[in-house]
Amino acid sequence: MITRISMIVVILIVVLGGGYYAYQQLVPPPDQKAQGPVYSTQSVKKGDLDVGVEATGPLNPNWGGGIQVPGGYGDTSGISSYIIDKVLVKPGDLVKQGQVLVQLLAPDLDTKLETAREDLAAEEKSLASLMGISVEDIDQVDPDAGIILRAPIDGRVMDLNYKEGEEVLQGQIVSRIVDDTRFEVIAKLTPVEYKQLTKDQVAVLSFSDFFNDFIAAEIIDINPNPVPEASAELDSDQAPNSQVEDYEFVYWVTLEGKNPGLVRPDMHVNIGFISAADAKKKPVDYTNIRWLRYTSKVDKYVNEQRVLSQAESVITELFVHKMESVKKGDPIASLAGQDVRDTIDEKLTSIRSKRAELHEWEAKEGFLEVRAPMDGIVADLSRQAGGTAQPGEWLGSIYQASDMQIWTQVDDVDILLVKQGAPVDVSVDALPGKVFEGKVDQVATMGKDENGVAQFQVSITVKGGPELRPGMQAKAYIKAGNVKNALLVPLEAVFQEDGQNKVEVLQPDGTPKVVPVELGLMNDKMAEVKKGLTEGQKVITGSSADLLPSQKIQSDNLLPGKQDNGEDGTGDTGDTGGTGGNNGQQQNGK
Repeated sequence: MITRISMIVVILIVVLGGGYYAYQQLVPPPDQKAQGPVYSTQSVKKGDLDVGVEATGPLNPNWGGGIQVPGGYGDTSGISSYIIDKVLVKPGDLVKQGQVLVQLLAPDLDTKLETAREDLAAEEKSLASLMGISVEDIDQVDPDAGIILRAPIDGRVMDLNYKEGEEVLQGQIVSRIVDDTRFEVIAKLTPVEYKQLTKDQVAVLSFSDFFNDFIAAEIIDINPNPVPEASAELDSDQAPNSQVEDYEFVYWVTLEGKNPGLVRPDMHVNIGFISAADAKKKPVDYTNIRWLRYTSKVDKYVNEQRVLSQAESVITELFVHKMESVKKGDPIASLAGQDVRDTIDEKLTSIRSKRAELHEWEAKEGFLEVRAPMDGIVADLSRQAGGTAQPGEWLGSIYQASDMQIWTQVDDVDILLVKQGAPVDVSVDALPGKVFEGKVDQVATMGKDENGVAQFQVSITVKGGPELRPGMQAKAYIKAGNVKNALLVPLEAVFQEDGQNKVEVLQPDGTPKVVPVELGLMNDKMAEVKKGLTEGQKVITGSSADLLPSQKIQSDNLLPGKQDNGEDGTGDTGDTGGTGGNNGQQQNGK
C-alpha cells in the first residue's frame, strides 16, 4: 500500500514539474514581455558591385566548311570520278586553310594530258616545218613575213622548178635536195646467182664506162621473191639483149655504196660479189669476184628530200642555184601571198587553242588534291583510301573552334538584364579555371511558355580555342553591369511599400525609421543605393520580433541580418519596430 502511494506521488511530481518547465519555456516572464525587439543591422558602406545572369547551353560551331571533292554539278572538267589515294588527316586534327587533306587519282587524266601534249607538239612541229625554223622560235613567227622554204638535209640542190615571181600551188615541188655521198643500186640476179648469194658477201661495183676504180657496196636488202622482167630490158655485157619478147625471173638485191664524187643516177654499173674474207685482203684479188650476168643502173641517191610549197603563193625570192651545196636549214626560197598569211594564221590559232586546252588539263591536276577551305578542326571525315568519289562530293566537314556559339534560355525575371552586345564569361567543366570571352549576339523579343515560365532565347558568340569541341556543355555569365565605389545595402534590408523601395534605418536612440531609397544595380545579395542613405547608417536586416514566442536569441544564426563584417545586430529597444521582409515585398535580383 505504501509503495503504491509512493509511486503516485512520484508521478504527480514529474507531471507537475514538466508542466511548469514547459510553461516557463513557452511563456516569457513579465519583464521580457515589456522589453522592445532586438534588431539585426548592417552598415551602409561603399564597394564594388557586379550584376549578371547565369545561363547554360551546348557549344556549337558558328562557322564551318565542307571537305569537298573539286568540281560539282554540271562539272565540265572531263573527270567523271576519282579514286581516293591517301587520307592525310583524321577527325580532331587542327588544319590550316589550303592544307592538303585528301589526295585523289583520276585514271583518265593522264591519258588526256598525254594526248593534249602530243597534239600540241604535232601542231608546233608542223608550223616550224612550214616556216623552216625550230619549234623554240615559232612564237616569233610573223604571218606577213611569208614562208621561207629551207633545206631539209645537208646536200646538193638538184632541181629548181620555179623562178622568182612565178605562182606555185600548195604541195608542188619547188626544189629537190639530195645527199650525194651515198647512192643506191638494185642488182638483178638470176635464180642460179641468187642461190649462190650469202649475206656475208660484199658487192663490188665497176663503172668501167666512166672510171676504172672499183667501188665496194654493202648488201642492204635481199628480196626473196622472184620478179618477172622482160628479157629485152635486161642488159648484159656477157651477151646481147634478147630480141624475143620473153620474160624471165630475177631476184632484186638492194646495194648501197659510198660515192667518190663521180657517181650519178642512171649510170650503168657491172656488179659482182666476193666473200667478206677476200674483200678484207690487201690488195684485193679481183679474180675471186663472181660477176653477175646482168648489169644495172644507179637507181638514186640514198637520201633525197623534196622541198614542197606549203600554200598557194608566189615565189618572191630564190636563195640558191642548181647543183649548189647546202646545209640543213639553209633558205631555198621565200613564198608570200594571202593564202600564206591565212595558213600561218590558222596554224598559230590552232597552237594557241591547243596550248589553252593543255593548260586546262594541267590545271585539273590540282583537282587531285582536296584542300581545307578554312582554318579549323576536322569534325568528321567519312572516306578511306581506296574508295571512289564523284566531283563535288562532300567527304567531311571542318569547324572553327575560335568562333563558337551558345544558344541558351533566360527567364522573364532576368531577361531585362540581358542586352545585345553585353560581354559574357564562358567556361566549361572540361577546362576548370579557364574562361573564354563571349558576347550576346541576339536576344529574342518574344518569350515561349515552358512549364508556366516564359523563356527567352539568347544567342552568345564565343571566342574559343582548339580545346573546345562542339557539344560541350558551357556555363555563361552574362554581365549586366557593374559599379565601383557605390553605396551598398544587403538585399534583405529592402522592401517595397506603396510601390516604392524602402529600408528601415536604426536611429541612434534605438528606434527604427522607414526611409525611401532609389536603387540602382542589384544582384542576389546586395543592392546599389543612389539616393536616400549615407555611408555608415545602419539598416535593419532582421528583428527579434520575427521570432516565435518559444524562440530565444541564443546565437546569431537566428538573426537573418548577421553579416560577415562581424556586426552582431543588437540594438536598443523602441516603441515600434519591424523588418523589411515583413513590411513590404522583398525585391530580388540577380
